[in-house]
Amino acid sequence: MNSYVVKRLLVLIPVLLGMTIIVFSIIHAIPGDPAETILGQKATEQSKQALREQLGLNKPWLQQYFTYLGDLLKGDLGQSIRTKMPIAKEMGPYLMATLELTFTSMLFAIVVGINAGIISAWKQNSWFDYVAMLLALIGISMPIFWLGLMEQWIFSIKLHWLPSIGRIDQRNPLESVTGLYILDALIAGRWDQLWIVIKHLILPSIALGTIPMAVIARMTRSSMLEVMKSDYIRTARSKGLPQFFVVYKHALKNAFIPILTVVGLQTGSHLGGAVLTETIFAWPGVGRYLYDAISYRDYPVIQSGILVIAFIFVMVNLIVDLLYSVIDRRIKYR
Repeated sequence: MNSYVVKRLLVLIPVLLGMTIIVFSIIHAIPGDPAETILGQKATEQSKQALREQLGLNKPWLQQYFTYLGDLLKGDLGQSIRTKMPIAKEMGPYLMATLELTFTSMLFAIVVGINAGIISAWKQNSWFDYVAMLLALIGISMPIFWLGLMEQWIFSIKLHWLPSIGRIDQRNPLESVTGLYILDALIAGRWDQLWIVIKHLILPSIALGTIPMAVIARMTRSSMLEVMKSDYIRTARSKGLPQFFVVYKHALKNAFIPILTVVGLQTGSHLGGAVLTETIFAWPGVGRYLYDAISYRDYPVIQSGILVIAFIFVMVNLIVDLLYSVIDRRIKYR
């Protein structure tokens, strides 16, 4: 097991190195002059040239890349062209906001999706099965922006139950320690703030988690139906074990490998794919941060942001691979 972890971590090196090359090449191939974007079209050619020299944009591509790679190895993500702030420091709060939204939405998707899929397989061809799969189909097909706007209209404007934008009530701010407001509220013992944070998370989490919930529900049902036909399930039933115990203890455990794979892929894709949700709910996440950086052609921010998201995505999939052997002891790593 330990040797497998070491091998997988070593494999990450060429993967991330290749990612830096691809991202660096694509970003620099984008049309437009960063110096002109920053200074404006009316800036003199001398001021533009001075800025290019300051940013190193006048150097050969290979030299720029190795300079950037050397800074990365030192843990330096560079400096934002637009704000002049260190990217690592500036990106931190945005990344924490996206992580909190991502894991909350995935918690919703996993709990609802897995249980809906299990009950659908358990009660195959029943009214619950048909309704659950119909809702799963609607969930996959429904645009996130439309669902988000409908949530705001119903629960914020009409019913006044939940806030429509932001992470917290700005009139009663919470002191940030970790950047994860739920954890910060728990550390501070502020139960009133915890409830405010949760209320702000409900609508964007449901909007973002609807599609993965539908995917997980369909995958769970398919995997459970296949496992429920196995001989050991019939044996467990013949022993007189309660149906709930047979389904959740025996069947789910052996059907969980493909479900876990889907959960890992959905979690990774959410880290960089929440731009629509963050825009609709004014959520200060890394998606919005990168969107603004693209608008201003802030090359260092775009490069660093994509690499951070790619690194987290790879680590999530590594964790999923390691969990395979925990769930199914028959899986051996060499």
